[in-house]
Amino acid sequence: MTLKELGECGLIERLRRRLGPPPARVLVGIGDDAAAVAGSGATLLLTTDTLLEGVHFRTTTATSRQIGAKAMAANLSDIAAMGGEPRWVLVALAVPAGLEVADVDELYAGMEEMAARHGAALIGGDTSASPDRIVLALTVVGEVEGPPLTRRGARPGDAILVTGELGAAAAGLALLEGDGAGLAPQERAPLEQAHRAPTPRVREGRLIRQSGVATAMIDLSDGLAGDLGHIATESGVGARVRLGALPVGAATRRAAAALGQDPWRLAVTGGEDYELLFTAPAAEADGLAARVARETGTPVSRIGEIRPAADGVAFVGDDGRAVPVGAGFDHFAARGETS
Repeated sequence: MTLKELGECGLIERLRRRLGPPPARVLVGIGDDAAAVAGSGATLLLTTDTLLEGVHFRTTTATSRQIGAKAMAANLSDIAAMGGEPRWVLVALAVPAGLEVADVDELYAGMEEMAARHGAALIGGDTSASPDRIVLALTVVGEVEGPPLTRRGARPGDAILVTGELGAAAAGLALLEGDGAGLAPQERAPLEQAHRAPTPRVREGRLIRQSGVATAMIDLSDGLAGDLGHIATESGVGARVRLGALPVGAATRRAAAALGQDPWRLAVTGGEDYELLFTAPAAEADGLAARVARETGTPVSRIGEIRPAADGVAFVGDDGRAVPVGAGFDHFAARGETS
């Protein structure tokens, strides 16, 4: 069997079985956005992500500063998905020896600026030569008072909610790759920015967890279809999402028209929005959504409900019929840059 046949989720599950139950102080191990370890005071959250040139970014479509900012945002988003606060960052950087020193300075400037914006500090790491491309591997340590919010608590009857807008990053990537001719520069700019330098929802995640209302949460890195599937698997539930309820912005809709795609497809299978997908009891969901919007300025949309596991995960149109949507991004099945 090859990794392409096994798939990313299959590999993660294989590693989880191989490593077995985590040690006593590990509260959350493999299978969530971050690991959680009981500290002497606060619970520690630990996460790591690798960004590879040609897969997660291209130097032809993003500046070094934007690449650094995106690498940091992707990692901070994992801490946000657990409701924590990022504190410290280690960076392992591998670059070709012929890369300009100014480009390395810009990579670090982008990482430092994004980290500082969310209360984290870059405190060390490692550097190495790479034969032909940039590789950025970041490890972030965060903290949370009390138990973190995980993917495992969703229950049938819960509402499904999401922060912000969906599909903008996927639309931006398509535009950067040369599609969508005829779209005005002012329409392209915010979408391209959404792909190049996403905003991790750290404040929103903290508020969602502190509310005590939310039951499960994940960040949308690989697309709504795939990431909702992770919540369903870890919680042992099904889900039903209304395509008409997805928060797709006007610019993304115009880009979808120029690309010849349905807007919801960008929202469901496109990745790297780094919004937060979470669940909450139906009776309390609207109140929580209103509170997050009021206190952070980030809108929250109610897009569906958690169902029994036997119902599976379904996306339905306006007529209530299930619509085939495909899967989210899989590192071993996909080709080229993430979307």
